Amino acid sequence: MKRLAALTGGTGFLGRHVIRELADQGWAVRILARTQPELPELSDVEIELTLGDLSDPDALKALAQGADAFIHIAGVVKAKNRNDFMRANKDGAERAARAWAQTTVGGRFLLISSMAARAPELSHYAASKHAGELAVADALEGRDWRILRPGAIYGRFDQESLKVLQLSNAPVQLMLNAPAARVAMVDARDAARAIVATAQDQDIGAIHEISDAQLAGYRWDELAGIAAKALGKHARPVRLPAAVLKGIGGIGGAITGITGGVEMLTPGKVREILHQDWSVQSPLPEILYQPLIPLEQGLREMAEASGLLSR
Repeated sequence: MKRLAALTGGTGFLGRHVIRELADQGWAVRILARTQPELPELSDVEIELTLGDLSDPDALKALAQGADAFIHIAGVVKAKNRNDFMRANKDGAERAARAWAQTTVGGRFLLISSMAARAPELSHYAASKHAGELAVADALEGRDWRILRPGAIYGRFDQESLKVLQLSNAPVQLMLNAPAARVAMVDARDAARAIVATAQDQDIGAIHEISDAQLAGYRWDELAGIAAKALGKHARPVRLPAAVLKGIGGIGGAITGITGGVEMLTPGKVREILHQDWSVQSPLPEILYQPLIPLEQGLREMAEASGLLSR
């Protein structure tokens, strides 16, 4: 009999890669969604659907029922204000964890968080991810749970990382941080492998970070050079002064406040970008996870899939 994995966020960018990896590893998959999703890239995978969302305790309990692992991926990276971030990233994680605790006896709960949770003072997003981690730890005290904090995830199906790659296709490549700042990167396929491996490993309260093989992360000029090379170009990096970036972030925050819309580049996001150290501090044990996809290869394959680069 197949092991059963229950997922929130299964229709999103990372979730689709996790479903593929689960299926390849012989798991049955159940996901939470408001409506029947269209996932043509997973047409060969049998996916059980639980209708509902994170605000519905009964739907979450139905999702958790009989599952060997509960993988909570759902969350937001853009929101209008702190309360909206907290509702999605803190309250959603807490409801999922409590539904799991009330429904199951064995199995394990895995929260997909963010490295931003290490520095909750930087932004509303970072604070909400940190609060979500604390809520899960409180709800599942004594149970089998763990947290994964991926670095910057990129890959097929992600429009945000595609926008960054498109910028690298320009005549010059903008560098958005100080010369010594570093950011860890991970292809979504490697992130999915780490998630599924962790879902099969017993532990209580472990928090680990995942990236590609370069645990120290990349300087922005390195990222510019690797991205340009993946696109078959010569890098021409130009550093964007922090003051300019902060000004753009201030404009984004003002637009959000005035229009009620959701802007990506807000003052909080700028503080995250300017943070000096997003390297891996607590990696997964090598027995569980060894990344397979170098950054240049991953970016090149992403460019090919999106039509930026001809095969």
